[in-house]
Amino acid sequence: MAQAPPMNVLEISAHFRVEHDKNRRQFSIRLNGSHDKAVLLYDYVGKKTVDLQHTEVPEAYRGQEIAKHLAKAAMDFVVEEDLKAHLTCWYIQKFVKENPHPHYLERILH
Repeated sequence: MAQAPPMNVLEISAHFRVEHDKNRRQFSIRLNGSHDKAVLLYDYVGKKTVDLQHTEVPEAYRGQEIAKHLAKAAMDFVVEEDLKAHLTCWYIQKFVKENPHPHYLERILH
């Protein structure tokens, strides 16, 4: 019997629940209980280095700060796991610029 992939669920607010699927290397938010979901994709580019690559929110759900919740979860993961991060995704670059917390900034590779 196949074992379910490890998945962490982070409660961000009453409206959005961020799930972290470490096997698929993605953070996601299911939208309104439907099959639609917003995702943030990353990959390991070294033993302790991740590349936060891409954030995607379905067009109908844009402008609701959904990507912000994904970006925060990803950056918190980087801090908690003591990783370094490349910020390939423009949205995560924007998030960190707007939220210049030292514990985020010290993790970013330029």
